Amino acid sequence: MTSGTSRRTGALAAALGAAMLIPTAVAVAPAAAATAPTVSCTSGKAGLADKLTKDITAALANRRGTVAIGLYDRVTKTTCTLRATSSYDSASTVKVTVLATLLWDAKKHNRYLTDREASLAKAMITKSDNSATSTLWKQLGLTKIKGFLAAAGMTRTVPGANGYWGLTQENVTDEQKLLKLVTAKNTVLSDNSRAYILKLMSQVISSQRWGTPAGAPSTVTVHVKNGWLERATHGWRVHSLGTFDGGGHDYMMSVLTQDNSTMSYGVTTIQNVAKAIHKDLVPTTSGVLRYTPTSEPREAFVAAPPQG
Repeated sequence: MTSGTSRRTGALAAALGAAMLIPTAVAVAPAAAATAPTVSCTSGKAGLADKLTKDITAALANRRGTVAIGLYDRVTKTTCTLRATSSYDSASTVKVTVLATLLWDAKKHNRYLTDREASLAKAMITKSDNSATSTLWKQLGLTKIKGFLAAAGMTRTVPGANGYWGLTQENVTDEQKLLKLVTAKNTVLSDNSRAYILKLMSQVISSQRWGTPAGAPSTVTVHVKNGWLERATHGWRVHSLGTFDGGGHDYMMSVLTQDNSTMSYGVTTIQNVAKAIHKDLVPTTSGVLRYTPTSEPREAFVAAPPQG
C-alpha cells in the first residue's frame, strides 16, 4: 500500500465517518447484546466434529475482526461453517469465478481457450494479475458471469458493478459450492476445465501462497487463491480459498475476513484457522514436513473505486 493510498484511505474514512454522525437530538436506545455466531461442524467420523469445533473456536479466540469459514471434507463427510451467508467484498478471490466462467462459456460454444485467453488466465491466477482480470471480466460481461453463477448455484454472489470485480459480493456458502465444482465431476465444468483451474491454483507464485495452506501436510497437493483489499469501512478484507487432495484426503476450505487492522493481521487469523483444520483432518507426526506459507504475503491491489 503506497503512502498516497494510505492518506486517501484515511481521509475518506474521516469523511465517511463525518457523514454518518447521528444527530445529538436523536435518542438512541441501547442495543441488545448480540450473540456472536459460533462454529458449527458435522462429521461422519466419530469425535471429529467436536474436535474441529473446539480447535477452530480456540484458533479464533482473542482475534479481532470478522471471520467466515467454510470447510468440507469428502472423505469423512465433514462440514464446518461460521457466518456462512455473510457477504464480503471478494477482492482477488473472484478470479477463480472469472476463470470458471471463461471455461464454462468456452465449453458451451465447444471451443478451446485462445492462446491470449490462456495467457491472461494464467497471469490472473498464478500472479493475481489485475489487468488480465479486468480484460477477461470485460470480455465476458455481466450476462455470462451471472449465467455461470446461476449454473453453479451460487445464488448469493453478486458481481461488482462498473467493472469493479474486486467488489463482487461473495460468501463462504457460494465459494464452497465453487470449490466443490472444481474438485469433483459435474455437469457445469468439464473434467478438462476442472483440471486446468486446479493446475493454475497449484502454480500460484510463492509470495501469494499464504492463508489456507498453512499447516497442510506434505502428503496433500495444495491449490490456493487469495485476495485482499483495504477500504475506508471494515478495514482490510483478507481472504483465502484452498483445496487439498492426496494421501486419502479430499477437502476444501474458504476463509473470508474483514475488519482487520492490517493485512498481515488477517493473514495470521486465517492461518491459525487453517492450521487447526489441517491438524484435525490429517493428523501427522511431528517429524512430517508441513507446508509453510510465505511470511511476506504480497499481492497486487484489486479494481475498486478510489473513493473507498
